Amino acid sequence: MANEKDFSIELKHDVAKGTYSNLAIITHSHSEFIIDFATMLPGLPKPEVGNRVIMTPEHAKRLFLALQDNINKYESQHGQISLGGEPKATFPMGGFGGAKS
Repeated sequence: MANEKDFSIELKHDVAKGTYSNLAIITHSHSEFIIDFATMLPGLPKPEVGNRVIMTPEHAKRLFLALQDNINKYESQHGQISLGGEPKATFPMGGFGGAKS
């Protein structure tokens, strides 16, 4: 595995501008996790998926740990993130071989 100092990536301009998402739908099978990033906005009949990321269970766990570490760092600098009365951000999306969230 490459040392982080030796690691570089290319970030293309169209990807660098990003995509807004306020809903993540997570499903999984034995061999992969699928995360659909969607946007729910007033006036739209249903959320629209803007991006789908498919990864192995091992990479999904690495993502989870990296997010957990970054959230802890953020909260130590800026205070606790309040979830308020927001709905649960993930839910099962049927039709993927018994997937659960």
